[in-house]
Amino acid sequence: MSDTDTNVPLPELNAADTPTIDDQTMYADDDPGARIAADLEAVFDVPVQVSAVLGRSRMDVAELLKLGPGTVLELDRRVGEAIDIYVNNRLVARGEVVLVEDKLGVTMTEIIKTERA
Repeated sequence: MSDTDTNVPLPELNAADTPTIDDQTMYADDDPGARIAADLEAVFDVPVQVSAVLGRSRMDVAELLKLGPGTVLELDRRVGEAIDIYVNNRLVARGEVVLVEDKLGVTMTEIIKTERA
């Protein structure tokens, strides 16, 4: 498997020309994407835990207890490197931190495709 096998293009969800799915087009036989979305409707309200990991650091408990406000913690990633995005503790994507108005967010740049056992 090459590195390009794990890259899945992401659809543009914020585009103004994105068609809306109503009840008639949701089950149209000529649009398999709409059919798949309709089949998944039962799980749309299932809560999941999403984590964006900026980096990691190892330290002893004694060092951890010395941390306080303003302490700088060195992580294992460099500025500009992709961050890992986990859903229910499973790596599902990589992305980058973005600033939207006055809030931090994460944009996914790569979907991680894993083999199912």
